[in-house]
Amino acid sequence: MHNYRNRIISAAVTNKLTSTPAVAILGPRQCGKSTLAKKIISGIDRAVYLDLESPSDINKLRDAEAFFNLNAGNLICLDEIQRAPDLFPVLRSVIDRTNRNGQFIILGSASPDLLKQRSESLAGRLAYFELTPFLASECNTKSNAKELRKLWLRGGFPRSFLARSEHESYAWRLDFIRTFLERDIPQFGFQIPAKKLGRFWNMCAHVHGQVLNSSKLGESLSVSHHTVRSYVDLLEHTFLLRVLTPFEANLKKRLIKSPKIFIRDTGLLHALLAIETHNDLLGHPAYGFSWEGFAIENLIASLPQWKPFFYRTASGSEIDLILEKGRRLVAIECKASTAPEVTHKFRTALEILEIKEAWIVAPVEEACPADKNISVAPIENIIQQLK
Repeated sequence: MHNYRNRIISAAVTNKLTSTPAVAILGPRQCGKSTLAKKIISGIDRAVYLDLESPSDINKLRDAEAFFNLNAGNLICLDEIQRAPDLFPVLRSVIDRTNRNGQFIILGSASPDLLKQRSESLAGRLAYFELTPFLASECNTKSNAKELRKLWLRGGFPRSFLARSEHESYAWRLDFIRTFLERDIPQFGFQIPAKKLGRFWNMCAHVHGQVLNSSKLGESLSVSHHTVRSYVDLLEHTFLLRVLTPFEANLKKRLIKSPKIFIRDTGLLHALLAIETHNDLLGHPAYGFSWEGFAIENLIASLPQWKPFFYRTASGSEIDLILEKGRRLVAIECKASTAPEVTHKFRTALEILEIKEAWIVAPVEEACPADKNISVAPIENIIQQLK
């Protein structure tokens, strides 16, 4: 693993194994879950790794209980657990009988909500971690504008980000999209035509960073708004779509109540929009929305202890991202410009909500004051301040 990049959650997962029987690492396919797990277990003397997409490894679990008994005392890693959901009751039995910490690492490509019916038997025995594609803090972007642009354009999926050329990266992302639609969705048990879901995903890319209008999207697809919501839920639970809910302040203002939607990985966003190079991105109408999604995803993923929202009134006052922790509120505006200005809409929203701590996140090299209580800063500076 000489090319291994350290992941933010690595230490937390290792520490959790000392106090919990099982740890689940969930995230989209190809985001690096297997690589992370193999790195963790490489430092453990007694560890076993099984890939549940491998027929030979699946055969080892024909009698799962016998396999687990044979490997009692080992740390067992089960990759792509959604391929063998019937294992959950057996895991519970083994965990309760052995009664020790650090028994299992479970890897999956679906959220706890999507796996809930199967995994609920492990309640109280399983700690969840989410692994995203590479974040800015994992790619040395703080003082490297070229790496930041590369991560923004290609997204954080390792094979896309580390590809030898932009063309190779773009081709990998197109293959990922096709494989997800044609193979992964049926494996999750959903009977949705690949073309219809692909068309919906593409439509989501065109309204990336905008308020979700389920009825309008439904009309375009000739399906009900309830079906649209089910498609949104599916892409959200497979870590490909971010649904950002509105901040509900107790004010006498007409607030936008529908959520915003974002394609979580900007590399996939750009592939869906046929944006192959940074020059293509610079001239595309989605340029500003793309940066907004990139910044918001990095902030939310890096600050899991904060609750994220957006704020917008019917009159147009808005804040791209509000982070809430206890009674503390932080407002963040996203600007793709290297010389951003404070807008009247942002300043008005701060006054309405009486927020005293505000940032403008932009592709700049250093933080600097922009206005009273408002600073312009790179993504990582804001994360460091809020951590």
